[in-house]
Amino acid sequence: MSTGQSLLVLAFCLVGGYVVQALGIAVAIVALRRRDHPSFARSVARLRGPARIAVPFAFAAGALTKIRLTPLWHGWLTHTTVTVLVLSFAWLASRVVTTAEQAFLRRFQLDNTAESTDPDRAGKAQRVHTQVTLLKRLAQAAIVVIAAGMLLMSFSQGRIYGASLLASAGIAGVVVGLAAQPIMTNLLAGAQIGIAQPFRINDVVVIDGHWGRIEEVSLTYVVVRIWDLRRLVIPVSWFVKNPFENWTRSGAGLLSFAQLEVDYRAPIAAMRDELHRILEQSSDWSGEVWNLQVTGSGPSTLQVRALMSAKDSSSGWNLQCEVYEKLVGFLQENHPYALPRIRLESRDPGQGLGPGANGDLKRSARAESGMLPGDN
Repeated sequence: MSTGQSLLVLAFCLVGGYVVQALGIAVAIVALRRRDHPSFARSVARLRGPARIAVPFAFAAGALTKIRLTPLWHGWLTHTTVTVLVLSFAWLASRVVTTAEQAFLRRFQLDNTAESTDPDRAGKAQRVHTQVTLLKRLAQAAIVVIAAGMLLMSFSQGRIYGASLLASAGIAGVVVGLAAQPIMTNLLAGAQIGIAQPFRINDVVVIDGHWGRIEEVSLTYVVVRIWDLRRLVIPVSWFVKNPFENWTRSGAGLLSFAQLEVDYRAPIAAMRDELHRILEQSSDWSGEVWNLQVTGSGPSTLQVRALMSAKDSSSGWNLQCEVYEKLVGFLQENHPYALPRIRLESRDPGQGLGPGANGDLKRSARAESGMLPGDN
């Protein structure tokens, strides 16, 4: 068989492989749609791109083992085919992992409102999303590493460099280890978070005073959406080394409070009744816990704390603001004397003082007002 005939056979294999993959995917999509599986049909359709390259070149790789070519043509075509096959199969494997993730997570939809309606279902969905996302990242990283290794091994120079690295493993290991330390730290921390689950996607957290929700978890960083729509991008290793608050670790409900300063004459019982009325009319109150207590006293005021339970953190913040507004408005309208005030006590300067006290008081008043002794 001449070189021209061998190349013609190789081209025929490429075309035949393209036709085979196109017919196979089309038949699979039609069969899935007829069996009422549109989601699986869409998943198969996503594999068209890499399959159009991987299947024809797989046919070509098989043909290269049978046809005869000159060493130059055979070496060049073999290397090109192997390179394309590695890249296309890496693309296909990555697309399969992404499609499997989307198909699996379709059964566990994330819903912010589900925290208050079904906390168990919302918590399960968050755990599944976090674990599956991290597993997908790990699988894609493994695909990239394996594909890169296979490409290097396809080059003769790559094998030489590999042998050189093995020969100088001591120095190369130290250099690579020091260079990759931050990356490996984040990768190991990401694996630890995926197993231990200190937080999940959509959890409410407080980090360095910033309130927000976990929006994205990758192998090396975590994105937190703050309440004002800014994003905090934090390395994964930070969560392993530093403490943080997770408000939805075991459930979305929490306790909120409003701290007020009132006069000593404030009607505590009436304030307690008014707080109960405010909570009963509020849609943010969960209906479980409420109380109003005097928690402290100062020189001129009492410290009163209104405690109430909320369905979630957003409702707790809204409920706290509502209690502040309406409870203070209640005091202003019905008991204005209960608001904090500063008292001044006046008495006769000479009462209860010995002889010469009036002169001492005058001199003290002049000193406090900034008048010098010689001033009139």
